[in-house]
Amino acid sequence: MNNLLAFWRSTAGKKVVMGATGLVMIAWIVLHMLGNLQAFGGAAKLDAYAAILQGPAHELVLAVRALLLFCLALHVVAAVQLTLLDRAARPDAYARKVPQAATPASMTLRIGGVLLLAFIILHLMHFTSGQLHPSFIEGEVFRNLVIGLRVPAVALGYLVAMAALGFHLFHGAWASLRSLGAARPRPNPLHRPIARALAIVVWFGFSIIPVAVQLGWLTLPGE
Repeated sequence: MNNLLAFWRSTAGKKVVMGATGLVMIAWIVLHMLGNLQAFGGAAKLDAYAAILQGPAHELVLAVRALLLFCLALHVVAAVQLTLLDRAARPDAYARKVPQAATPASMTLRIGGVLLLAFIILHLMHFTSGQLHPSFIEGEVFRNLVIGLRVPAVALGYLVAMAALGFHLFHGAWASLRSLGAARPRPNPLHRPIARALAIVVWFGFSIIPVAVQLGWLTLPGE
């Protein structure tokens, strides 16, 4: 126990925790995206997929949610503590505010993380519990998806959040591997083809859904 506490309290330990929890959440994000894309197969296909998750696989889903919540909590706490440690170690602003190796993804990593945390809460209240949904019906996933994303402001909010997710993944996926010793520092931070491809695929996979609803590609049965 003492060794675990010492590991957690160290800067290196917090970075390893962020890396490991980040990879777990990335794996779930990809699976979640693939599940959402079944909406293009129609209402019956998406609702049948959701019924499996809420029926035979319900216990597994609950276990995964508990794991994700645990990872998210560790990820956020480690990120906040590392930020505070970084500011305490360098209280004076740099003479040159933009580091040479900075990218838009790395410069917006922290604010993007805050935005994504807020989005997760709103997303759950929108499509899981239904408090923020204009006409939520339990179990009718396709209908809830289409009606929820028909509101232009909501669709725009999702697109902004998915852009933040793409930036976060581009820097975060590579940083996670680096923290775990699976990737080496690169002189050019844009040369991260796997992280870039992952970020683009995830951004597109999630963003295409609100776009499809707004353009009328995804409609309710009978419309």
